[in-house]
Amino acid sequence: MAQGTIPATEHFWFLLDKGDRKFSRIRELPNFGRARNDADFQKAFKIYTQLWKLQQENRQKLVEAGLKRWEIGEIASRIAQLYYFQYQRTSDSGNLLEAYVFYEAILTREYFRDSAAASGGSAPDPALANKQLRFFARFLIVCLVLGRRYMVSILANHLRTLVDESRRSFQEIEYKEWKHVVQEIIRFLKLDTSFMNMRPLRYSFVYDTHPDSLPVAASYNSRKGLVLRDAILSSYCHNEVKFAELTLDTFRMLQCLEWEPCGSFSLNIATESNYNGMGPNRVNLLQDIRDSALPPNPHKVILYRPTITYFLVVLATICEELPPDGILLIYLSASGEIGENYPMLLSSKCSVDAEKQRGDSTDAGMTSPQVSPINSPFDTSSQSKESYNDKEEAFLWLGSRGIKGSNSLHPCDLIPFTRKPLFLIIDSNNSHAFKVIHGEEKGETMAMLLSPTSQAPAMGAASESSRNQNISQFTMFLTAPVQAFCILLGVSGINMEKETYNNAEKLFSSSLNDWENALLESDELHPIWIEVLGDPFLRRFLLRFVFCRSVLALYNLTFHQEEFLPSCLPDLPDCLHPESALSESVVLALANFFGVNGHFVFSKGTKVPELMADHRHLVYT
Repeated sequence: MAQGTIPATEHFWFLLDKGDRKFSRIRELPNFGRARNDADFQKAFKIYTQLWKLQQENRQKLVEAGLKRWEIGEIASRIAQLYYFQYQRTSDSGNLLEAYVFYEAILTREYFRDSAAASGGSAPDPALANKQLRFFARFLIVCLVLGRRYMVSILANHLRTLVDESRRSFQEIEYKEWKHVVQEIIRFLKLDTSFMNMRPLRYSFVYDTHPDSLPVAASYNSRKGLVLRDAILSSYCHNEVKFAELTLDTFRMLQCLEWEPCGSFSLNIATESNYNGMGPNRVNLLQDIRDSALPPNPHKVILYRPTITYFLVVLATICEELPPDGILLIYLSASGEIGENYPMLLSSKCSVDAEKQRGDSTDAGMTSPQVSPINSPFDTSSQSKESYNDKEEAFLWLGSRGIKGSNSLHPCDLIPFTRKPLFLIIDSNNSHAFKVIHGEEKGETMAMLLSPTSQAPAMGAASESSRNQNISQFTMFLTAPVQAFCILLGVSGINMEKETYNNAEKLFSSSLNDWENALLESDELHPIWIEVLGDPFLRRFLLRFVFCRSVLALYNLTFHQEEFLPSCLPDLPDCLHPESALSESVVLALANFFGVNGHFVFSKGTKVPELMADHRHLVYT
């Protein structure tokens, strides 16, 4: 029969069944690989678009034929999920925005609301309550990635309330599972505070240099002009803070690899504060539209606790399809061979000795004792070399602590993929084991940023320290450097004024510019770093690494202690060494701003660079 002769209700049920089958197939497809299964997605979108249009045009007939309100919500939810799947496959933030629109429509129109339970007639229907809870969880993920913090708080409260209300109708095991989901988002938000979001993690022209204005090295003669095209973000740590399969560390890395929409971050915050919860805020939505002149976001694949074989399959697929001008970022956050997390605190002896080394002079923090790193009592290079050079034992845990072979990622596992340009970030207590890759590459020199093997102890109250125990210090320096500096030095961000924070960011940006100029003018810069500096996302990571290394090297509790210092390969020029005049001066500038210069060991005569003179009057109080 021709479609025109089929009753609308029958055509609707036919499309609904067809859409269910197509959606189930798409849900199982991998989210990596370029231009894969596009036809399946297009067909699914077409079916659900027809369904949405049919229910709008024939709502009364369909209701009379047995259509339930929650079924309309299910169609809208499927459309939103399809858009989110597309975002996962393409990293196009426009798909995130479309998903948000449909999810918000479900929320404001209460498609999944149980009318009987809402009127006090009975306990919530378990099946309907489950659908509503799954909707809230999915919407939360979209809002987190999109940066809609105000909506995240609203949804988290809704989720917690609904779980409590559904306890009577859920089985005990089901209730505990949803209670765990609530605890996850609460724990996530406690660490991802408003202070951590005082500026966008995404690349924003309000704070970051426009890609067209990035300076190039004097010796720049790139044969490739590499651009970050793909990224693998993976974590496997014990007791890591997460929501669903998005850990706090991978979430922050994900955000740092996105362009901020054309609407400025400050304007978004202002309009969000006036949100009344009644339908889409169209002004805000327009601000979230990304500037079409910007390059596409790098494609990102998030792997939560992958098996070794699956990780290598994803890596091989992406390397095979990497464009000629592309470079791949690999971010790994995992425990090392001992299978445990970073030690969080130094021994008391170590702390006391570090304080003694700093000295008791009235000009505390401004002078340094004449102790060389080689003769330092805290030098651990010999022990480090012994453990790092054991190639057979050096690995990261990507699994349980059972069989090593099937759950361990060795540095040699990555060597075959060095035929393509790779940028490696390892955040682990065994990160330095990956130094053995350098010089063993099969075609392209790998750029590596490696975390310290131990996490530096933070200043401040014990409650503040315990609150941040599950925060990866190295990843935080790479994604939110000013906040990381404040947490390390015990500077409270709870009551920090926006203007004060903005002044700190201006000072920090000036510091990065100084380091950037020194890099670009150096004749010793390795060609791979010249390539890295040509990409705005990777350039930010490299400059923030320099800041992190300088801060931890001059910090009096970790001064001259190699285990607390990050490293990079190939080596950077000597002008960026932590104890160079430039590095000390830029750390001093930020330390003076927050009044914490007494917690650092600076060489005698260190001064704030003249380029920062305009910021000397900015003092944190």
